[in-house]
Amino acid sequence: MGSLVGKLLARGMLAGLLAGLFAFGVAYVAGEPSVDASIAVEEAASAHEHTAAHTHGGAGPAEAGTEKTDEEEIVSRDLQSTAGLATGVLVYGVALGGITSLAFCFVLGRAGRFGPKATATLVAATAFTTVTLVPFLKYPATPPAVGNPDTIGQRTTLYFLMILLSVLLGIAAVVAGRRLAPRLGNWNATVVAGAGFVAATVLACVFLPDNGDAVQPDFPAAVLWEFRVASLGVQATLWVVFALAFGLLAERLLASVGTRTPAPAPAA
Repeated sequence: MGSLVGKLLARGMLAGLLAGLFAFGVAYVAGEPSVDASIAVEEAASAHEHTAAHTHGGAGPAEAGTEKTDEEEIVSRDLQSTAGLATGVLVYGVALGGITSLAFCFVLGRAGRFGPKATATLVAATAFTTVTLVPFLKYPATPPAVGNPDTIGQRTTLYFLMILLSVLLGIAAVVAGRRLAPRLGNWNATVVAGAGFVAATVLACVFLPDNGDAVQPDFPAAVLWEFRVASLGVQATLWVVFALAFGLLAERLLASVGTRTPAPAPAA
């Protein structure tokens, strides 16, 4: 059994790598233009403040002559948007694939009479909802260098707290659905558990603090919208491709070793 789990883990990481390639394509085509536009807005605002400071006597002629007009880049923007972006997305995809394949091993045969493809889709959809979609609804992604840098630690903490709450609520919904199934039936139990998850998520979104300074008030709304749509699209692409690729690989592996999906245990 341990050997089979290791093989599924390897296939999960391979599927994550493939998903990362597709996600990188979406990020480069749909996401990078909005990042460039965001950087241009920031540079224009910085240049305006610099000009205003000199106009109102913010620096003397001697000081102005010694100031650096352009900050030296450690990593060029071209490298960030190509090799840097690809490396980050691919590593994330491989790690995601490995973790999700382990979750697949645990869920297979315990979520009902689902085959490998359906189980992979179910696990990926659940992970996308709890880890990506729900936190995104409360704390949507923002372009780089847009928010207040002094609050980045607080904003990061709140985001990961939302992920933790979403995952815990998702687990609670699954447990509640399984316990209600003998009395209500599978369909009704699923509806009740799903409604409870939505209600609890809404309450969490209401009571958790907002990132009020995550976006500057004068930042172009169109650029922000494009960046957020692209960010969500990258995540959706990653999960969809992973579910399709890993479901196919897992099904072929299990068929080759003659492993059948175990039937769920009868309800007490």
